[in-house]
Amino acid sequence: TDNGTPQGGVISPILANVYLHYVLDLWFEKKVKKQCNGQAYIVRYADDFVCCFQYQSEAQEFFQSLKLRLKKFNLEIAEDKTKIIPFGRFAEKYAKQKGNSKPATFDFLGFTHYCGESKQGKFWVKRKSSRKKVQNKLKESKEWMKKNRNKNIHIIMDRFRRSLIGYYNYYCITDNSLN
Repeated sequence: TDNGTPQGGVISPILANVYLHYVLDLWFEKKVKKQCNGQAYIVRYADDFVCCFQYQSEAQEFFQSLKLRLKKFNLEIAEDKTKIIPFGRFAEKYAKQKGNSKPATFDFLGFTHYCGESKQGKFWVKRKSSRKKVQNKLKESKEWMKKNRNKNIHIIMDRFRRSLIGYYNYYCITDNSLN
């Protein structure tokens, strides 16, 4: 295309980091955070990010100003991937007030983040492999196996060994499970 960078291209995440550093990161630190009465944080990896606010009203205000900020730079939010959820120490209490049995969760960088407790009973952000990511990887492996089932068993096992090592290196963190 004549616009943007190619999806999956090597240069895309580099350009996203440079561009969003000025469009989003500095704006958040210099302007948004200073206008908040409570705590505010942003965690960004390339073009994926999560923003955390102590107060829901500030999260909603930020969401509206974010749309305007991005529009100014010819960017837009993926509405289907964007939501404001209560998350933290009081999320379970809030969920029960709303008639839900469990607090909301969110996916970020291949993990589903959810509210939990440490062994000492304190609030703890827990993570597990995103079901969608795991299912996609299993489907991809199954398709590869179908195409390559006639290859030497050592080639097949080497491919799966490398795949598992990559999975373990990324996803083997505290509290992770496939449940």
